[in-house]
Amino acid sequence: MAVPNPSPAEAPFAPSTGDGPPPPEPPELRAAAVRTAFDGLLQIRRLTQGSASAPAAWELRQFTNAVALALEAAPLTPSATDADGHRTATGYRVRPGEEPQTVAVEWLGPSGSGAAAEEREQLTRCADVLTALGWDALLYRGPRRRWFAEVRPPHGSR
Repeated sequence: MAVPNPSPAEAPFAPSTGDGPPPPEPPELRAAAVRTAFDGLLQIRRLTQGSASAPAAWELRQFTNAVALALEAAPLTPSATDADGHRTATGYRVRPGEEPQTVAVEWLGPSGSGAAAEEREQLTRCADVLTALGWDALLYRGPRRRWFAEVRPPHGSR
């Protein structure tokens, strides 16, 4: 017996990393799902650590998703791509970092969108959100002098 594919409303929640299409649900439903997921993350922190001020062990195992959830809950706008991988929206992109136990946050957009001109300001906002949640987040310049934020677990939890 075949199991039908879930509708977008029934699909499991996944935070937007900035790769892939925009979330299929209407913005108000997406915002509610993000709030619920983020509240759950904070509750996990409180239950496992007695405080919500630092990442929980679960977040360290789901590093990219935990960072993406924090940014989407901020609320900051994720980038998006079409089926061919072309950028269709300007916003953050979260990906595994070059170093072990790191995540990189970039500010990307479609060609001609002006994303490069606003990346330092927007990535500073991203880093501020993540730092307030207990992550170590620093801005660097990478290839082609583009800014990115490198995110690490707080010192002592690696």
